[in-house]
Amino acid sequence: MFVKFISKYNKTTGQRYHIYRLCESVRKNSIPCHQKIIGLGKLEELETDEQIKLLGSRIEALIKNGGQTLPLEITDPKTEQLALHFCQEIIKEKRYDVVQKAGEWETVDISSLVNKDGMEIGAEWLCKQAFDQLRMGQCLKDQNWDQASINLATTHIISRAVYPVSEYKTVKFIKQNSAICELTGFDKEKITKDLLYGISHKLYSVKSQLEKYLSRRTNELFDLEDIILLYDLTNLHFEGKMRRSKIAKYGKDKKKRKDVKLVVLAVVVNREGLLKYANIFPGNMSDCKTLETMINTISSQTSCTSRKPLVVMDAGIATDDNTNILKKRGYDYMCVTRSKLKDYYADKDGQRVIIKDKKKQPIELLKVRTDKDGDSYLWVKSYAKGLKENSMNGLLSQRFEEGIQQINTSLSSKSGVKKLDKVHQRIGRLMQKYPRVNKYYNIIVSDNGKGIVTEVKCEHKKGEDKEKKPGIYFLRTSLNGKDEKTLWTIYNVIREIEYTFRVLKTDLQWRPIYHKTDDATMAHLHLGLLAYWLVSTIRYQLKQKKINFEWREIVRIMNTQKCVTTSVVNINGEVISVRQCTELTKPVKEIYDLLHYKYVPFIRKKSVVPPGEILKKVTPYYQFVTDG
Repeated sequence: MFVKFISKYNKTTGQRYHIYRLCESVRKNSIPCHQKIIGLGKLEELETDEQIKLLGSRIEALIKNGGQTLPLEITDPKTEQLALHFCQEIIKEKRYDVVQKAGEWETVDISSLVNKDGMEIGAEWLCKQAFDQLRMGQCLKDQNWDQASINLATTHIISRAVYPVSEYKTVKFIKQNSAICELTGFDKEKITKDLLYGISHKLYSVKSQLEKYLSRRTNELFDLEDIILLYDLTNLHFEGKMRRSKIAKYGKDKKKRKDVKLVVLAVVVNREGLLKYANIFPGNMSDCKTLETMINTISSQTSCTSRKPLVVMDAGIATDDNTNILKKRGYDYMCVTRSKLKDYYADKDGQRVIIKDKKKQPIELLKVRTDKDGDSYLWVKSYAKGLKENSMNGLLSQRFEEGIQQINTSLSSKSGVKKLDKVHQRIGRLMQKYPRVNKYYNIIVSDNGKGIVTEVKCEHKKGEDKEKKPGIYFLRTSLNGKDEKTLWTIYNVIREIEYTFRVLKTDLQWRPIYHKTDDATMAHLHLGLLAYWLVSTIRYQLKQKKINFEWREIVRIMNTQKCVTTSVVNINGEVISVRQCTELTKPVKEIYDLLHYKYVPFIRKKSVVPPGEILKKVTPYYQFVTDG
């Protein structure tokens, strides 16, 4: 069916006007022609050609459904109202052979009823709608990708977000557990681990284009501006030697491991937690040396043109050289100072402010200044942080003293270490192990003048505890004129980047890295970043509705929605197979409603196999056609 445009002329007024008809294409005497179903009039209520085309397709859908409404997306209520009106007129005047669907009844053998091919579809359908919301498929199409490659890439990205495992296990997941291929249109029987490896590399080849597009797309989609950018680094370790790698190097591991090679991940997110830029550096790269590379790239990834964003970073990156780079490029910044200030005084515009953290513990804030530069500083005293530092220092002090006692005990042992140089080596290793507390002790070593140690004493330095001020640190910023509470609020958005790392490492299982080549490693990490785009897009919209579920919790809830094929034999011996999604639980429905996503990817798929055809089937899978 289609809407046909007819031009008319009024002889009385001398004016031309237009009317519309709903028509269908038929053949009369082997000649194709248009047959009128109903006149639609002038359709003055509709303003655009798109609305008129949508009206025709909507009327056709309603007619084929027996005049009953369907849960299709109609953005214009006028179009929906007209479609229902004309559908009722067609049924009333019998202009079209419409089968009224009050219900479909079959006499069946209830003992033959079987539920099979049960697959998870809830989390996959959620991610697929986020994928379409971001228009990632269109971006790949703009890079001249064919549809089969786009479908495979969609399958792999969503699978990574829902069930992050190796490519070998992903193949099993897609074939045995998930209905993802029913959503993406890729034949799951053709999927192999080599195909997944190949599409990961192909996605990495367009990393720059995808990253730039998605950065701007999220800003447009949610009407955001990159006013504040968060920059931080983390490292990921390998399981393997990686002898020929150029990026896997021994470095400073966050987990204090020295037996594994690392890569350094640098990430920039905005204050909403949406990714803007990511880069991989060799594992021995110092944190402070990565900032300039980020600054050179980030200007093209953000939406700010008239005003450059504020960069929030951690103490490891905030060297004087890096702050000078930011100043020269016109960026404001905020960071934790690398060392505590000594010569500082209260700002004349500042006043002591006391706020509460999430656990109702007090935090004191005061703006201070120093004569060494023109930056503003925020003096912060956290009661909870002070308790934690005291507890940690107490434990470390205890262990340090126990280590000295063990050295002293070995002096009286028959096989103990007694030589002066060996004892000093043991003390040196102990001091290296506890650098935070050894400065508060005096170590006295006594010997007999022949190179044999007789006693090792450990004395606590007097007055050192007064200099140590637990729970106090300083924030440094180039912003002037901001009050204490505003500065504290700005800095606390850095928690978003901490959550980003937690999702990537834990929920998306980025570490450890098992790949053996640099190319495979980069493709693997980039695939995880693409999956994170889906995760952050979904979580940002839920957070706007005051829902702060962890990603694993969202996946668990959505996995209660399944897709099942129900088969039964009727009185004629035909096998009727119906494939549809299970009823939504209340939490699943709430998530769909909050995101304004559709409940199901399809209403129902039905097939009927005659008795003679059943024996001819060589595969348990049926060819489904949409019912209605």
